[in-house]
Amino acid sequence: MARAPIFVFGSNLAGIHGAGAARWAYENRGAEWGVGFGLTGMSFAIPTMNWDIEALSLGEIEKYVRRFLKFARGRPDLSFELTPIGCGLAGYQPAQVAPLFRDAPDNVILPEEFRAALASAGTPSAAD
Repeated sequence: MARAPIFVFGSNLAGIHGAGAARWAYENRGAEWGVGFGLTGMSFAIPTMNWDIEALSLGEIEKYVRRFLKFARGRPDLSFELTPIGCGLAGYQPAQVAPLFRDAPDNVILPEEFRAALASAGTPSAAD
């Protein structure tokens, strides 16, 4: 039986998983309250908001994305289903966030919004 992919969601640094995909991860995939970055249960939190629940800059988000991608490359035995992080409460558009994942390994499943944004920018994605 195939293992379900790790659910990758946008979080805040405080690890307050109160809404959207973060709440779903907390209620359904074992995301731990108070953990704003990393693997817990069957979920992986990538911060897009700060401790005060204000959007991080794209540069700050990119630092966490790089750490996530390094983790994913080191775990080829797992698959990671990415949600369109940063495109909800943080307020970014897929075309702004998707390029952060252009070098994602094959075990990272990009959301359709990111695949479309990368395709329209002429950037191949992991799913291509």
